Amino acid sequence: MDFSVKPLLTGDKTVLRPFTEADAERMWEIVNDPEVTRFTGSPPRELTPQVLRDWYGTRGARPDRLDLAVTDLADGELLGEVVLYDWEPENRSCTFRTLIGPRGRGRGVGTEATRLIVGHAFEELGLHRVQLEAYAHNHRALRVYEKTGFVREGVRREVERRDGVWVDEVLMAVLDHEWAVHRGHPAAHRHGDSVPGRPGAAVTAR
Repeated sequence: MDFSVKPLLTGDKTVLRPFTEADAERMWEIVNDPEVTRFTGSPPRELTPQVLRDWYGTRGARPDRLDLAVTDLADGELLGEVVLYDWEPENRSCTFRTLIGPRGRGRGVGTEATRLIVGHAFEELGLHRVQLEAYAHNHRALRVYEKTGFVREGVRREVERRDGVWVDEVLMAVLDHEWAVHRGHPAAHRHGDSVPGRPGAAVTAR
């Protein structure tokens, strides 16, 4: 198992698709958005539109990671990205991150995109563990991760100095047997409600 096959994942609001070089211009706007830089750091000085074109133009050739564009189901607009990386085949584990620009916020886009790609990781790729790291002050992201089944495992204290203040980093993960129970809807499972499958449930391999 690896990430050679780049899927098309369709939900109720979003479509996750492989990146192309043409996505670089919109992603340049997203990575420079003030809220994005607040929670991920300012883009390095060496990052340029051409560097992004080279980056996104080669994501489809990487068998060791899965980078998918988050797009609006209604009009195809690029809203952000979701990524599985740091793949450890012997442990069937990887790290997850997501980045949603301003046009995708407050609409449940990040929640659905997270469920789609993490569901793909467990249900299609057979991973055992998906983990992530997030700044403790990124409350919006932490709510999304908890809502989709990630469990807090610890805190790395004062890992980085941002704007003159030391910030903590939260470590979270979800395991395959946990996902099999709640499928990204832990609240519904706790309340005894039926647990829905992945939104849309349409998967096309490319």
